[in-house]
Amino acid sequence: MSGCSAARPAWGGSVSDFLIVGGGVIGMMTALQLADAGQRVTLIERGRCGREASWAGGGIVSPLYPWRYSAPVSALSRWSEGAYPTLSLRLEEETGISPEYRQRGLLYLNVDDPERALPWARERGVPLERVGRDVVAAKEPEANPEGDQALWMPTLGSVRNPRLGQALRARLEAMAQVTLVEQCSVTGFIIHAGRVEGVTTEQGRLSAGSVIVCGGAWAAELLAKVGVGLPVRPVKGQMIAYQTPPGLVSRVVLKDGRYVIPRADGLLLVGSTLEEADFDKSTDAEARASLMASAADIVPALAHYSVAHHWAGLRPGSPDGVPFIGAVPGWENLYVNAGHYRNGLVLAPASTHLLVDLLLGRTPLIDPSPYRLEGRSSLARSLA
Repeated sequence: MSGCSAARPAWGGSVSDFLIVGGGVIGMMTALQLADAGQRVTLIERGRCGREASWAGGGIVSPLYPWRYSAPVSALSRWSEGAYPTLSLRLEEETGISPEYRQRGLLYLNVDDPERALPWARERGVPLERVGRDVVAAKEPEANPEGDQALWMPTLGSVRNPRLGQALRARLEAMAQVTLVEQCSVTGFIIHAGRVEGVTTEQGRLSAGSVIVCGGAWAAELLAKVGVGLPVRPVKGQMIAYQTPPGLVSRVVLKDGRYVIPRADGLLLVGSTLEEADFDKSTDAEARASLMASAADIVPALAHYSVAHHWAGLRPGSPDGVPFIGAVPGWENLYVNAGHYRNGLVLAPASTHLLVDLLLGRTPLIDPSPYRLEGRSSLARSLA
């Protein structure tokens, strides 16, 4: 897309300390933390910040079934869950935009591996308990548990991700040390003697001390421009939403891999599909019907409502669901934070904090080794 637009002039002789490619939640949180640390940051986005996967997801601040995930994902998730309440309060105070963080808990219906879930929770000190139909009925009268028992996690929260993106963008736009460049695609990297010194765009060159690729599903395409093969691919997810009276559902309800997420104004999100469709973001009737069937199965009253919205987004899939965080092998001053798959919003506070720790030479939040690019899957650099 031509016609790059910047909140402040970004072209010319000024050089940022860091240039971030990709304005989703990962890119924006990275920019916020670097700016908080006194760094000059330029953030470049091919569209408008926060309008891709960060906008399209559901906003549950946890992996769907957290006990089924690997230790590296769990480590990032647990730290991030604790960070969201403070982050949300900060953004609302500074921007007037509420991310609508809601800590109302999650009901798991029809779970087929409680014998795995409960020991996992006890080991980590996470409140999770078996509950009967009476408890489900008391907490969510409209839910359909089917079986006699469910699982209840009272501390789980959710955030209204489009509002989170709006708040992050507004905060960055107000920070003197941050330059936002939107509607601008990166066409290549500025390289000198194996060192990445910035990017080229349709509008011109942007220079920086270091470049960070936070391009989500597009991260592999970006790194291919310097001969790096990053095993991150787009995985489409379709969702629907119903507008209902506030309070019809108050908590996140999960059943057979599908979920209903309530917003404060009565909007109920239902998701999601998993589709290998390259970069196609179209919606279709088959997915819509499947999601409607899941909605009615979880909350039978939804069969009496019409679908108000239907959309699709592209997740950055990675081979094992563990994101790639750190330096790009073979290049000086080039870094990446991508491949979060279904958990970009869930893992964003921790994964960005970890990368900023590495960038600024601080003691890492957690052990960075599981997220390094070296030696993982088909990652390779072509010297041709």
